[in-house]
Amino acid sequence: MQTPRAFSATSFFACGLLLILLAIIQFQALYAQGILRMTAPPSGGNQKAVTTQYIGLVKVSIEYSRPSVITPQGEDRTGKIWGKLVPWGLSDLGFGSQRPWSEGLKPWRAGANENTTISFSHDVLIEGQRLVAGAYGFHIIPDSLKEWTLIFSSNTSSWGSYFYKESEDLLRVKVKPQPAEFHQYLAYEFTDCKLNSATGQLAWENLKIPFKIEVPNIVNNYINAMRNELRGATGYDSKNWQQATQYCLDNNTNLEEALQWADYAVNATFVGRKTFPSLSLKAQILTKLGRIKEADELMKQALPLGDVTEIHLYARQLLSQKKVQEALEVFKINAAKNPNVFTTNVGLARGYSAIGDYKQALSYAKTALAQAPDPVNKSSLEQAIKKLEAGKDMNS
Repeated sequence: MQTPRAFSATSFFACGLLLILLAIIQFQALYAQGILRMTAPPSGGNQKAVTTQYIGLVKVSIEYSRPSVITPQGEDRTGKIWGKLVPWGLSDLGFGSQRPWSEGLKPWRAGANENTTISFSHDVLIEGQRLVAGAYGFHIIPDSLKEWTLIFSSNTSSWGSYFYKESEDLLRVKVKPQPAEFHQYLAYEFTDCKLNSATGQLAWENLKIPFKIEVPNIVNNYINAMRNELRGATGYDSKNWQQATQYCLDNNTNLEEALQWADYAVNATFVGRKTFPSLSLKAQILTKLGRIKEADELMKQALPLGDVTEIHLYARQLLSQKKVQEALEVFKINAAKNPNVFTTNVGLARGYSAIGDYKQALSYAKTALAQAPDPVNKSSLEQAIKKLEAGKDMNS
């Protein structure tokens, strides 16, 4: 039987050295990940910020660092920002230009410290040019006070513009700077916010650089979101199917699928509900599709289920569509179900007025006036009575 040889001092030293090297490598890896770094204030005192704006479902976020006109040492750089601190055109930043991946002169980083980044949750148009959903490094080429170039780069992880590469550009657009109220700290803002667009802008010192962001398919974005949501727990409520149907109706789009949704809201197992709102909504979709006879039959089912307000509003809708005789008939149905109350008397006044029977209309309007529940309704009826007495339609 052989006896194990003793561990030599040289072997012991070699193993110890290997362990130290492994520890150093592990330490460097942790440092590179930021795990072992000290908590420190932002470089140059340039605080980090995030500005977010929703355009419909589309989330737009800009993450950046905010330099100040006044330095941490108290130096006031007013009048020295544009064309000086931020040079016109491309420039030699004096660092990184000797690196193998460098491509010469650089644009401005559009902020301070790390890359300024801008992200979009959906595809958008920037100044009319398409940009797909994603995150982008944001750079700017200032050109005096005339025309500036905004750059959206595929690289989002560099430090500023030092290692910027034009070959990584995904979009460039031209914009014009504008005078602005004084901003001590660089800021990104959103203005002129509308249903399908907003203006993003960088503002610093006495200039702002606006750029328009548009959502080209905002209605489709909502429909896609509704379509996906209805496949989950949201789809177990008839009212959600009705809401999705109403959105399509309001936007006059996706009507065939909307009819399926409307039918599901009425007839689906466990989910469907035969109510005035669900039936009348399906009837409206059928009407939009030109299937008038089917819509009329459905409304015959719906009317007995409606309350006084629902039926009154449906008749008002018919009036707005110039279907005056049909509207009067619905007002009469409502009055038969709910006799001699304020709402139905107002409805009859409107219905008879619409067909030109001002005498009948005036009678019901005066009855309703005595039943007016509040000063607003009373004032409205008083104005209506004056019109009827003058031989005019109270609905106009």
